[in-house]
Amino acid sequence: MPFDRSGQFYEAARPIEVDGGLSVRSKRGKIGEQWWSRKFVDVLEGVCDAGRLARGRAYARKGQVMDFALEPGRVLARVQGSRPRPYEVTIRITAFDDARWADVIDALATRALYRAALLAGEMPHEIVDLFTELGLPLFPNRLDIDCSCPDWGVPCKHGSAVLYVLAEAFDDDPFLVLAWRGRGRDELLGALRGTPEPEDIVDPLAVEEEPLDARLADFYSPAISLGRLRERPPRGGLPPELLLRALDPPQIRVRHVPLVDVLRPVYRDLGTTEKEE
Repeated sequence: MPFDRSGQFYEAARPIEVDGGLSVRSKRGKIGEQWWSRKFVDVLEGVCDAGRLARGRAYARKGQVMDFALEPGRVLARVQGSRPRPYEVTIRITAFDDARWADVIDALATRALYRAALLAGEMPHEIVDLFTELGLPLFPNRLDIDCSCPDWGVPCKHGSAVLYVLAEAFDDDPFLVLAWRGRGRDELLGALRGTPEPEDIVDPLAVEEEPLDARLADFYSPAISLGRLRERPPRGGLPPELLLRALDPPQIRVRHVPLVDVLRPVYRDLGTTEKEE
């Protein structure tokens, strides 16, 4: 039974259908496939009314969210309800300032695996702990949601719909999670590329140079006896797209997608094929 902000009951009507709205891919069950999306959904389902979230999921699946824009600390969206004019939804969280992001980047620079994963376009699960250690929760424990609809309660079904659309957008681009906290993809990766490698990390691409004339006598000799050569188990820890991480990405896009992101799954497929063979 819906009530407006003044406490008066009003009859709910069917929402006006939207042509080209942002509908989530999941038509039943859970929304969000990646761990970071599920983490966000777990947070909102823990702090929001279950009934309103259920109606919001229905709106999200019907495509009632017309559009949304994410910026540091805020998401702005339009949701089509039963009235001709779409409702305006604003969702706010705290965006970290430059000083706090400097601490985050310094911490990431000392953890080679986290740094490498982010440069490869991935979100390492342990990054949540890193933010927590710095006293900066990556995922909010509360959400400040405003909607122009007459519905009472937070969040209303329109705000809930935007939250679910946002969660699935996180699936497609984990850097949106960080952008909402104040650092976009390009700015963050640029800062990480500019940080020096930790001194105790061995560069797997480094090769010690040695003059050729110093090795003329044994240039064609094996480093160990042939009798000791045997098949070695595959080495772990080095991702197949390591070369893409090590080099500066070219400023080329394919259908608005950075070339590096296009090549990354190809390198991974090649690495998987090599292992199978």
